[in-house]
Amino acid sequence: MAKTATRGRRKAPARGKSKARSGGGLLPWAVIGIAAIGGIVAHDHWKSIQPLLASQSAPATRETAEPRPVARRDVPPKQVALAAPTPKTAPATPQPLPPAAIPTPAIQPIKAVPAAIPPGAAETGTAAFGYCGQGAHINCVGDGGVFWYKGEKIIIADMASPVVDRARCDDERRIAFAAKSRLLTLLNAGAFTMNAAGKTDASGAPRVVSRDGRSFGAQLINEGLARKPGAGGVWCA
Repeated sequence: MAKTATRGRRKAPARGKSKARSGGGLLPWAVIGIAAIGGIVAHDHWKSIQPLLASQSAPATRETAEPRPVARRDVPPKQVALAAPTPKTAPATPQPLPPAAIPTPAIQPIKAVPAAIPPGAAETGTAAFGYCGQGAHINCVGDGGVFWYKGEKIIIADMASPVVDRARCDDERRIAFAAKSRLLTLLNAGAFTMNAAGKTDASGAPRVVSRDGRSFGAQLINEGLARKPGAGGVWCA
């Protein structure tokens, strides 16, 4: 009897093990069945479930795509630049004012006045002559017996020739032009000598003009372009 009771006690735990084994064998199948049912339901309602999954996966994607900055330990802390003190400038010393300029009166140019040649004294002259025009008369020929030398009017004293502006006929005008041209040629031929032959007045300075001892007046008289002073006669026929 004791042996039978012992055997009955030993068999009792075996029943519990069988139940555990039967229950553990059904659990995987239940999980598979639930997963299958969930997959069918998800397939039927996929259009409504898809936006929910997309909204939940977006923040996770952003967190993985944007890495957080990693603080570096070897970087020294930012240094704050201290403002440099502004140097103090010394007050400007007033400079003395220069004295006012004293106005200087304008100097008027002094017109050169040719020196008067005493009677009998000789003066040598040379220049490039031309015919006198409307401008200033410096070195030019006015007519057959008058010319300007360095701005002074010279009258040839030992001759008298007709004047172009006062000619009374064509012959007199022709002789006046010829005497004027001949005097220009003689003056430009080289140096000449002038001897005073009277007192200088408003009409001009009377001179005897010559070269190598030969008077210009005598040459014009010999060539029929002038006459001796005071000689009568007319130039018109």
